[in-house]
Amino acid sequence: MMKNLIDGTFMHTYKAAENALKDKVILITGAGDGIGRVAALTYAKHGATVILLGKTTNKLECVYDEIVNAGYPQPAIVPMDLKGATKQNYRDLAATIEMQFGKLDGLLNNAGILGSLGPLEHFCVSTFENIMKVNVTAQAMITKFMFPLLRKSDSASVIFTSSGVGRQGREHWGAYAISKFAVEGMMQTWACEVGKTNIRVNCINPGATRTSMRASAYPGEDRDKLATPEDLMPTYLYLMSDDSKEVNGQSLDAQQK
Repeated sequence: MMKNLIDGTFMHTYKAAENALKDKVILITGAGDGIGRVAALTYAKHGATVILLGKTTNKLECVYDEIVNAGYPQPAIVPMDLKGATKQNYRDLAATIEMQFGKLDGLLNNAGILGSLGPLEHFCVSTFENIMKVNVTAQAMITKFMFPLLRKSDSASVIFTSSGVGRQGREHWGAYAISKFAVEGMMQTWACEVGKTNIRVNCINPGATRTSMRASAYPGEDRDKLATPEDLMPTYLYLMSDDSKEVNGQSLDAQQK
């Protein structure tokens, strides 16, 4: 297993240059809300052209408007429900990005679903399959079909989204935890395969964050005590910028423990 070699203090206090992502094209899944939305705004603020992928068009349009109204590079919108996405959908997405942008410099695999929490013994098969489809299969396929475009970048970064329950199993977290264990393994496998190429592949564990998914898992929790998506952005910026071009195969925590 690859060890975490990054100085956490440095990463959590990282400040990117204003133009750190200038001329980069970055695809973000789950970009309509939560961490994905804030990452899109943050990347655009630092000069990137972001491609907003999500299942809810009006949410993507709101993020689009925020970016344009702020004077950042004009983004693109891709409405897609990963639960029902097919191989042809991914192939068409890659073709469209190639036609419009010619390359891809970054991919943030942020989309995910929680499903229901409870003992594995009582887990609904269809719920289990849906979680695996969105959290594992879709991320594997979108990464696979983006790889030819990532190879055209001078320095490309792929970021997967992990979880604490994807490193240490926890009761009642069911398929979600299993899916995040799979994400960790997928990241390590991709990282080994890219080796010393222009592409690097890493994971971020956001930790307890003020998002709708967290609220679903912990409905009685005091949200004011949680980190905001904005608080996590130093790690997201670091891994997407060229300052991390030598970092590969790492599973990083976006919050200090």
